[in-house]
Amino acid sequence: MTTDQPRGSEPVHPAPAEAGVLVLAGTPIGDLADAPPRLAAELERADVVAAEDTRRLRRLTQGLGVHTTGRVLSYFEGNESARTPELVEALAGGARVLLVTDAGMPSVSDPGYRLVAAAVEKDIKVTAVPGPSAVLTALALSGLPVDRFCFEGFLPRKAGERLGRLREVEQERRTLVYFEAPHRLDDTLAAMAEVFGPERRAAVCRELTKTYEEVKRGGLGDLAAWAAEGVRGEITVVVEGAAAPGPGDVDADELVRRVRVREEAGERRKEAIASVAAEAGVPKREVFDAVVAAKNAAQKVL
Repeated sequence: MTTDQPRGSEPVHPAPAEAGVLVLAGTPIGDLADAPPRLAAELERADVVAAEDTRRLRRLTQGLGVHTTGRVLSYFEGNESARTPELVEALAGGARVLLVTDAGMPSVSDPGYRLVAAAVEKDIKVTAVPGPSAVLTALALSGLPVDRFCFEGFLPRKAGERLGRLREVEQERRTLVYFEAPHRLDDTLAAMAEVFGPERRAAVCRELTKTYEEVKRGGLGDLAAWAAEGVRGEITVVVEGAAAPGPGDVDADELVRRVRVREEAGERRKEAIASVAAEAGVPKREVFDAVVAAKNAAQKVL
């Protein structure tokens, strides 16, 4: 048997391919001129472009005057789980994978989280091209406090589940930011007015950076009445956080209700009592006693 391998030397194996890089690229939320300068370069450079909607990607590249040379794949909510392993395999093989969504930053209420988590697990580099964000744009335009905020994404579609989710953050003191579909906006604002109170300040930001951009500010009750007439476009809702409670503002029944809400959300009673006490500005013992008293009263009724 003949061999080209020199006698006494070890077999030569090809070096493993160097892992690629996953690039999360922000895309305009309205005005194409807001596209970050690096976006065009990344679109032309990528080996694979994973797009939430390939038709929108085509319009984006045409608007930017760029041509993608890499493979283009669809990557949306319906195929995200199935397509993630394929993209991770490409990354492991050395590919530069660019992820873009229809608007804004990937993984922020859009596809991307699963792919980022899978890449991180494989120790593959993940970087980003910062770009426009409806969350931050709406927050800045709202006129509400921006030093502390909480992004809640989309609320559940079913009325009961929507009310339950809102009650979970009823006493949240940070400014709240939500996305919502225009045909559900009136129901959502009405539910917010029911849970947070009709006077709680809010801002409905519509068609941000587009021709018909509008920011409607006011109390939740007034905004719900306005939205009942019909609203169109991409919607972001910003809601003022709850006011800090003063001494004696929260009675025993309300303390018990808040503990119950947290328990129903999966929190242990001990932690729920501590959280409610901190929110209400009262001693933990006061909340504990209220919960015990409510339990004893319910048992007497039975």
